[in-house]
Amino acid sequence: METRIRPCQSSDQDESVDDADELILPELEDPDWMHHAREVAHTSFWAVARRLPHLVGEAIGVAWATSRRDTIASIGLNIAAGVMTTFGLLATTSVLTQLFAAGPTPDRVRAALPALLVAAAAVMAKGGLTIAAGWAQARLVPQINYRVELRMFEATTAVDLAAFDDAGFAEEMDRARDRGMREAASIVDNTVNLITGVVGVLATAVAVAVIQPILLPCLLLAAVPEAITAVRIARRQYLNLLARITRRRRMWMLATLMANRHTAAEIRSYQMREFLLGEYRRMMNAETHADLDLVRSQTTTRLFGASVAGLASFAVYGVLGGLLLVGWVALAAAATALLALQTAHSSLGIAVFATNSLYEDALYYQDYRDFLDRAHGRTRPSGGQPASGFDTIELDRVSLSYPDTDTPAVDGVSLTVRRGQVIALVGENGSGKTTLAKLIAGLYRPSSGTIRWDGTDTADIDPDSLASHVAVMTQEWWKFPFTARQNILIGRHDGPVNRPGPSMEDAARAAAAHDMILDLPYGYDTLLDREFKNGHDLSGGQWQRLVAARSLYRDARLLVCDEPSAALDARAEHAMFQHLRRHPDRLIVLITHRLANVRHADQIYVMREGRLVQQGNHDELMAQDGLYRELFDLQAAGYLPESAP
Repeated sequence: METRIRPCQSSDQDESVDDADELILPELEDPDWMHHAREVAHTSFWAVARRLPHLVGEAIGVAWATSRRDTIASIGLNIAAGVMTTFGLLATTSVLTQLFAAGPTPDRVRAALPALLVAAAAVMAKGGLTIAAGWAQARLVPQINYRVELRMFEATTAVDLAAFDDAGFAEEMDRARDRGMREAASIVDNTVNLITGVVGVLATAVAVAVIQPILLPCLLLAAVPEAITAVRIARRQYLNLLARITRRRRMWMLATLMANRHTAAEIRSYQMREFLLGEYRRMMNAETHADLDLVRSQTTTRLFGASVAGLASFAVYGVLGGLLLVGWVALAAAATALLALQTAHSSLGIAVFATNSLYEDALYYQDYRDFLDRAHGRTRPSGGQPASGFDTIELDRVSLSYPDTDTPAVDGVSLTVRRGQVIALVGENGSGKTTLAKLIAGLYRPSSGTIRWDGTDTADIDPDSLASHVAVMTQEWWKFPFTARQNILIGRHDGPVNRPGPSMEDAARAAAAHDMILDLPYGYDTLLDREFKNGHDLSGGQWQRLVAARSLYRDARLLVCDEPSAALDARAEHAMFQHLRRHPDRLIVLITHRLANVRHADQIYVMREGRLVQQGNHDELMAQDGLYRELFDLQAAGYLPESAP
């Protein structure tokens, strides 16, 4: 279905919410990071409450595994603070009893002084305990974040490369990163807040029960309307957020486009400023209307809740008055009950809000845990035979199919290559060249068939040991925001001391990058990211030289060069291929569409639709009337003078 977005001008500021909603793109609907939202929105508060024991137990388990000391402190100190609340209310009753007693005022004040000191001490102790509990709770958050983030990236860096080709895996990974990781600390935070709120309510209830048990129902009666109002407001706010999330995501997208270094040039060259601002105004206008609607609805709910709460409080006051008249409750006890009512109100609000948040956060945290389990299943187990290198790599009827595709990317390929050779993989786009190279390098495991290094199935070789003999010079390099020195050194972490090989500068010279790096503002110590202070950027060709230097510094037995000169000028390209041909102790797998660069390859393998259709050296393949000759002649024709008509 075609989606049209109409350009808009600043005069559209007052368009309706419905008009703004017309601009929503289908691909922005039902965002993955809100995929539990509808479940939460349609779950009753009582259903949430029934799951609370399990959720609280899970959250405490997370906190306990992170830091036992801080977990005990945050929960234990909050409970102790609740006990101080009880003592404070009981002491307040004693104070009021003495002050309301008969007799001269100085005598009543002196009689109330011990209880007043106890009440003051209880308040001070509660304040100190609450601060200490908050300190322990705050300490838990960064520790939990560290733990869950580390586990996440331990998983993502260990899974097979093929996992990233699985759309379902990628979706779960994004969801776990966007919401799952950050909710781990939230479920613990909300659990401690829930315990704090519940302890506060129980502390006041205990105090009231000790002072006069008959006042306990009055306390509960006054608290119920407040609890219902808090739940309704929280749920209404959540439903409003759910209805607006697509529009807010589009606003975020537009904001990113308008304040981004990478989009700035294109926005100016196409004069997109007014278009983007118009789009943003439409979204912001709709958001403002939604905010006003939420404020209006919440105010209505609060007004209704306050009215009911007022009636409940009036009823409580009436009951208290009646109990005072008949002599069942002392005036001091009634006054304390009113203080307890205010304390319970605050604690109840904390507990209700924490309950709502805890339920939703736990759902997203479960996504994180599910992803870790899935990632564990996609991780190649460590162990196996160590790889000391190879003389021969053999592929025996190897095939590979990507997820959700019917046609294999590599289909039944058999070949044998040897160390010291330069081999080239040639074919049209989509023929399977890059996939075959990754199979040879061990980055992919074949769907069927066998890959052997010196007769040993690579499935039986330790993956880390195998990878230590492989370097890949990819056409889709990443611009790592490190210094030029670090960008090369990451090619071999153990360094030249533990593993002989070319020096960093030798590798840079071989890739025609040394002089380029010396011309940078800080030479090899120049940070290659302009978004940071003193950062510098490189052109595409300069970056490709740096990537080549990294691969050559690795000094691997197997070097895969996938379009290694796509962004290089003619001089740098010539220097690179001259260097690649000077290493008889290394197997080089070369992928390039510039067939002039493969003429000197020992073997050329021609791919079509995942199958190996031709093989041989340049002269042998040119003698055949096949795909290689067709492609070579097409390129060569571009360098020949046009024939006269």
